Amino acid sequence: MYIVVGGTGHVGFGVAKTLLDEGEAVTVVTRNPDKAAAWRQQGAKVALVDVHGVASMREAFRQEKRAFLLNPNADVSSDTDREERETVRCLLQAIEGSGLEKVVAHSTMGAQPGEECGDLNVLYELELGPRNQPIPASIIRAAYFYSNWDAMVGSVTKDGVLSTMLPADLKLPMVAPEDLGKVAAQLLQAPVEQIGTYPVEGPNRYSPNDVAAAFAGALGRTVRVDVIPRESWQDAFRGFGFSDAAARSYARMTALTADGPEYPIRGSISLQTYISKLVLAHPDAS
Repeated sequence: MYIVVGGTGHVGFGVAKTLLDEGEAVTVVTRNPDKAAAWRQQGAKVALVDVHGVASMREAFRQEKRAFLLNPNADVSSDTDREERETVRCLLQAIEGSGLEKVVAHSTMGAQPGEECGDLNVLYELELGPRNQPIPASIIRAAYFYSNWDAMVGSVTKDGVLSTMLPADLKLPMVAPEDLGKVAAQLLQAPVEQIGTYPVEGPNRYSPNDVAAAFAGALGRTVRVDVIPRESWQDAFRGFGFSDAAARSYARMTALTADGPEYPIRGSISLQTYISKLVLAHPDAS
């Protein structure tokens, strides 16, 4: 009944595993036959399809009723924006004429139109596609993944240093991929008419200082935060193996994250102050 694109990644795994644990029939899309066996052992069917193969993807969708759409990350040595936009185009073409009764698409907080801002732009286009076609669609806007810190475990364990491009005390909405998977599974199972955009974050907002403290608690040692200056971001990404285009795009995306485009503008008047003034102004308050 359900087909999951990106089932071998963090979020897609969470979607498929949640559905399987609830006894649902699940097909996982992957192009890697080495990863198919593990899913079959857990009771899933596997569609060995490359997401760029529109006809093959559409045929896989036709076998099921509801689909989870996730745009896989491109190789960072490529022009990631160009490659990921192409993947979005293929996914959206594949759902046309598929007969699906509902789709749930994975996007990100801060998604917006534009160029050279990585997922913020690419996933905005993934949001628009399902909204502009007749299949009922829900969109998940995910907070900053906890798993974005996975790559740091080696250096933190070795040197006690957490490197980041974000301000050390910046509180960000963050979320576990498993929680995103559970929310996506719930939306897939919800009535067809239940659609909308759903921002999803974890129970609290955390800063890089909080992340360092969590590592310190787990390791039983001091962990300090090393903030990479903004003017060095593109060079840092290139040092990680990113192409020039990808480094530029990821740096701009990081800047928008650091500057908090989706955070509300907070006023200064408390509820207590407002109510106190209200009561004092009432003629029967004296």
